[in-house]
Amino acid sequence: MTEAFLQYVWHHRLLEGPLATTEGLSVVVERPGELNRDAGPDFFDARVSIDGIHWAGNVEIHVCASDWKHHGHSADKAYNNVILHVVYVNDADIVLENGKKVPTLDISQSLPQHVWENYDRLMKASEDCQIPCGTRLKEIPDFLYNLSQDRLLIERIERKSGDVERILKESKGSWEQACYWLTAHYFGGKTNALPFELLAKVTPMRVVSKIKDNPFRIEALYFGQAGLLECEFNEEYPKSLQREYNYLRTAHQLSPIGEHLWKFFRVRPSSFPTLRISQFANLIAQSGNLFSRLLMAEDVKTIQKLFKVQTSEYWTTHYNFDKLSDASPKALGKSVIDTIIINSWIPLLFEYGVSHDAETYKERAFSLLQQMPSEDNCITRIWAEYGVKPHNAAESQSVIQRYTEYCSHKKCLDCQLAFRLLKTKS
Repeated sequence: MTEAFLQYVWHHRLLEGPLATTEGLSVVVERPGELNRDAGPDFFDARVSIDGIHWAGNVEIHVCASDWKHHGHSADKAYNNVILHVVYVNDADIVLENGKKVPTLDISQSLPQHVWENYDRLMKASEDCQIPCGTRLKEIPDFLYNLSQDRLLIERIERKSGDVERILKESKGSWEQACYWLTAHYFGGKTNALPFELLAKVTPMRVVSKIKDNPFRIEALYFGQAGLLECEFNEEYPKSLQREYNYLRTAHQLSPIGEHLWKFFRVRPSSFPTLRISQFANLIAQSGNLFSRLLMAEDVKTIQKLFKVQTSEYWTTHYNFDKLSDASPKALGKSVIDTIIINSWIPLLFEYGVSHDAETYKERAFSLLQQMPSEDNCITRIWAEYGVKPHNAAESQSVIQRYTEYCSHKKCLDCQLAFRLLKTKS
């Protein structure tokens, strides 16, 4: 038995039969109160009728009544407004700091056995069962499942909007610069996200704008600022990049980041930082003013087209400087493009709508997700094992949110699906 479970039962009014205090006084719950996740009583502003007398105040819940003393509530004035102590094991009489006795409700006989058994089954799901309720998903009505998916999608995009807020604050309110930085962050993938974001931050947009019409100079600028032009080269192309960067560095008083920040180990060659930097340089050279283009884009195909960039010609036969490889075109992959759009551009668009109170942009953000194909990653593949196959990115974002925030932490009581499953008798 856990306190979190008892709080859930109280909050959702799952107790059965007539209720009475340990002294035999009838208890009628008119309003369970608002769950308090901070310090203080568990529920605020509850409405309870005890022996026909209406009370308004706070409710405290413990597994054992003696936990009241163990938690130091007896000497805490913050608990003087508690009108009812709800317990599963009544093993102590409780007195408030002001000396008054607290009515106690023992719910051990009012707690439906099947509710506890359902919860216990979820909590004891084996480590191999990555979705605790996976085998019972068919019990969930479609309307309830779809409703929970919509809520999770909002949670997901709002959480990512927090990253936008952080970047926007650093950029001193510049949406264009925030878009530039955030796009760079996701260009690096999980492994090189941080150095890519740092690369964008040490490469001012004002410098880029002066040379954006020259792809070679743009590439020299980014490779130099990445700290990857600090050694001696054998081939002419990296030497020419180095010469151009040395000029730009002096002219604009630039400082590169450390070469050691970039990770090549256990990174697929197609995702090497060298290729991604060249692709990013070409994106900036071809597009510029990224955020303005985002605001103007009416559909996802327009945005995806912007990201259809390749490396410069040198990288057709290279993955690293001075190391020749078989010739192959090295365009930014479709899955990478979609990942950048989902994780940076759509949250940017949504947050712009929030900050400007413009529903059009928020609605467009959701519409873009619905236009995009479902993501294919380790989490969506886990859901597929249980028969859940998202049809678009909006649905895949929802299942990713459910897994990362609820399933992986076994926070079943915070998931909308749990309410239906806990109430269902086997």
